[in-house]
Amino acid sequence: MRTAILGAALLVVGGIAIAVGILPAGRALALGERVWPILLFVLAITVVTELAAEAGLFDVVARAAARIGRGRTWLLWLLVVVIAVASTVFLSLDTTAVLLTPVVVVLARHAGVSPLPFALTTVWLANTGSLLLPVSNLTNLLATSTAAGMSPGEFAALMAASAAVAVLVPVVILFLVFRRSLLTRYVSGEPAAAPDRALLVVSAVVVVALLPLFVSGLPVWMPALAGAIVLVAAFVIRRRTALRFGMLPWQVILFAAGLFLVVEAGQSLGLGTVLASVSGTGHDPLSLLRLSGTGAAGANAIDNLPAYLALEPVAGDRLRLAALLIGVNAGPLITPWASLATLLWHERLAALDVTFPWKRYMLLGLIAAPLTVAGATMALYL
Repeated sequence: MRTAILGAALLVVGGIAIAVGILPAGRALALGERVWPILLFVLAITVVTELAAEAGLFDVVARAAARIGRGRTWLLWLLVVVIAVASTVFLSLDTTAVLLTPVVVVLARHAGVSPLPFALTTVWLANTGSLLLPVSNLTNLLATSTAAGMSPGEFAALMAASAAVAVLVPVVILFLVFRRSLLTRYVSGEPAAAPDRALLVVSAVVVVALLPLFVSGLPVWMPALAGAIVLVAAFVIRRRTALRFGMLPWQVILFAAGLFLVVEAGQSLGLGTVLASVSGTGHDPLSLLRLSGTGAAGANAIDNLPAYLALEPVAGDRLRLAALLIGVNAGPLITPWASLATLLWHERLAALDVTFPWKRYMLLGLIAAPLTVAGATMALYL
């Protein structure tokens, strides 16, 4: 509820900025046209996830993964690492946060181990693993449209070394932090109750169909919305009581909408000029670190997408745009609002009755974010 209250307050502040002329109405409308597909995607994919979980799909996937792990917790965790990176690279960080989080929590519970290292692995790699392809993160799509003529292949070639480092550094940190939990053995729990086979099949078909559709070139909200409609229709027929208002991520959407509006108002007040003076110029290692560090700080202060939009005009050429992307993609590991994926991840944990204190999350992020951003930036330069 605190997220909703803060979101409502931000919307009020943004409304006042429009009313007094700080933020022109035309710019506010243009912002709305740019962000509504993002918010609709979040809404639709969350419904897909909730209903797929109700159908028992994640229980089935978790049991299969537990068998592959052969009783070794570290092997099970490495499987989660591979899946999280692949999901983020090809489907986007928000999809990973929403779809994979319930899988890893159910997986950990099925194996009788703590879900915390698996849950943190998911959200960290959802952010840091989003550097390789344009589809991995909306900031990448914005950057490829800005850098004239950069194809997905050229983008991947530019970001490959940084993307590898941005995955490797968090994985090493996670293993060191949770090594006692990971260097153990597990015994799979008892099978869950038999699910409704019809709902399970429909859910599996929808989720599998979404994977290629998300990289087909269609706006991602379209297949996500179609999948949500199919699943809602199936549940209306088979299990109407599972449909409830609480499955909608309205609090996160309210917060994100308010945040976008306030940051746009800040741009009107000269936020971009201030950030330009901080981020500097140049292509030497220190200059690139300065830009990526500013991007990371901005993401943790105001969210990664507004931070990218604020810094994009001063980034310049492809190399500096790449450094900025490292900051806003791999750096949002500290504050809860640093990326929409982090908020969605926490919403999924709350829905699954898993508690990960924000204080611990932020302390670990203070270690991981600087090391990841600095390492990935140096890989870009070298």
